[in-house]
Amino acid sequence: MFNLLKILSQLDFLSLSKLGRLGFAIHQNGINLMLLFTLTKITGNEKTALVDSHEVLSYRELQKRCEHLAYFLADRYGVGEKQKVAFYCKNHASLVQGIFASSRLGADLYLLNSSMSQLQFNKLVEEHRFDFLIYDDEFSGLIEKSPYRNPKICSYHEKYEAIATLPELSLHRKQKLKPSSSGKIILLTGGTTGKPKQVVHRPSLFNFLDPFAALLNRLQLPKYSTAYIATPIYHGYGIAVLLSFLALGKKVVIQESFDAERACALIQQHQAEVVTVVPLMIHKMLKHDKASLASLACIASGGAKLNPALVNEVNHQLGGVLYNLYGTSEAGLNIIAVPEDFKHHANTLGKLIAGGQMQVVVEGKEVEPGNIGQFCIRNKWSMKNNPSRWIQTGDIGYRDEKGYYFLCGRTDDLIISAGNNIYPLEIEVALTNHPSIEDVAVVGVEDVYSGQILKAFVQLYRDKSLTPSELSSWLSTHVAGFQIPREIVFVDHLPYTAVGKLDRKRIQTIKSNEIFNRGGI
Repeated sequence: MFNLLKILSQLDFLSLSKLGRLGFAIHQNGINLMLLFTLTKITGNEKTALVDSHEVLSYRELQKRCEHLAYFLADRYGVGEKQKVAFYCKNHASLVQGIFASSRLGADLYLLNSSMSQLQFNKLVEEHRFDFLIYDDEFSGLIEKSPYRNPKICSYHEKYEAIATLPELSLHRKQKLKPSSSGKIILLTGGTTGKPKQVVHRPSLFNFLDPFAALLNRLQLPKYSTAYIATPIYHGYGIAVLLSFLALGKKVVIQESFDAERACALIQQHQAEVVTVVPLMIHKMLKHDKASLASLACIASGGAKLNPALVNEVNHQLGGVLYNLYGTSEAGLNIIAVPEDFKHHANTLGKLIAGGQMQVVVEGKEVEPGNIGQFCIRNKWSMKNNPSRWIQTGDIGYRDEKGYYFLCGRTDDLIISAGNNIYPLEIEVALTNHPSIEDVAVVGVEDVYSGQILKAFVQLYRDKSLTPSELSSWLSTHVAGFQIPREIVFVDHLPYTAVGKLDRKRIQTIKSNEIFNRGGI
């Protein structure tokens, strides 16, 4: 209740007239994403809501389009409660409109990874049997080759009916839409590197009070006016920050895909104070043009491990503006590190947010601070289709005596070499502290005698040179002997997934004489 009152106060909602407006909106429309427009009416509908590569929309225009689209989808295609609406789109205004309109109709929203393969999309169609599809034209060929045969509409198209052209159409509203609070948001995790797993979240204001309050207070979001969301909306982190910023009535800038040059230009053009990134993005932007990032007061990093070397680089180049958000698609946001926390340790994930519980567990038992185990999380805002009250994250780490959490790796990253349990992340962190190394990946390679041996793929800064023996000698003073890779391969680039995570499966397939010439973002 305290968080609710604090949030309503920050949204300037603590008056009988404004609370009455909120109650009336819930009575008329139900609890769905369209309720956010009731919140933003307080600060004025003419404010800019959304900027993408196609257009600029005010809150009034965005709400009108979302309402219009909701009527259109209900009237033309019969979209309604309990139906499965899939989104196969990159970041743009039509995707946002589709999400809000479908939520208003009570449909279940399936956010698909736009980087998936033909085989992966086919499997999703067969498994989930979507009732309706909103898609980008660039995926038309893939969709046509799939088993999908139900109705669909394109986001943008010059010739055919598309969401972007609907405001030009005349639509007769046969009847008023009934209130709906039944829709869910379903994230399909592991969309490019593994079998997607269904993660269900119900977009209830009350379920998400604690993480929303944490974003408002720890990141001080109400202070700022413009945010650039560089992360994909289909990712849990992307949709969460998008809805948070729209609830605050801020200007949100999005683009179909990330490009460091374009991102730097957008931040400078809009004087964005807030940007959401994965670590690789901020690394690339700093490398391209750090001067264009001068307006940033809050760099919210998430979705992948922050390297201490990058933390120090950001602090040196831009000052104390870096925040780290730790969460999973299944358990949502749970830990936040603020700039002050990185003074404690550049490698920390931060501290637990209010309302959640977290344990470090080994063989089903919680361990004492300082001991490594699996992170297990329990909260009100986690996935709703999990049979257990506690969610096993698959992340391995520890908590120190002061309540700071640290990540050591993933359970499936564990390398057993000559009887030693080794998590590659610890070695990677040590290697990236070398002044010549820009990026690194450590993997396990099968070995007859040791079970597995360590192999490091190392990306040097362009003006640096290093030999394997020099690097091994340097590393011997930073890690234990059994943690030194048996083989070191220098590469041009390392592969990343579309959401900025190191693609270890692709790395495993690389032969020693191969060089990476492409990145994921």
